[in-house]
Amino acid sequence: YRSVIFTHSSAQDATAHEVIRTLTEAKVFDDPIVTQVEPASPFYMAEAYHQEYFVQNPSQPYCAYLINPKVAKFRQRFSDKLKSS
Repeated sequence: YRSVIFTHSSAQDATAHEVIRTLTEAKVFDDPIVTQVEPASPFYMAEAYHQEYFVQNPSQPYCAYLINPKVAKFRQRFSDKLKSS
């Protein structure tokens, strides 16, 4: 699945690119960050079963083997910047 950040302003665009640059320079991930940054356009909600997929299906192979390790690595590296929940 492709990842993309949809921005609503030039400030958001600049922030998104800066965060990607920071993560790249910090070598947080082994592979290059391929997330695209694009201006927001009309958005249509997906069906209900797609909502909160990762939260509801953490043991699905895609989530368990790809998403979970990336999220854990990100949380560890940037724990000082995350809000407590």
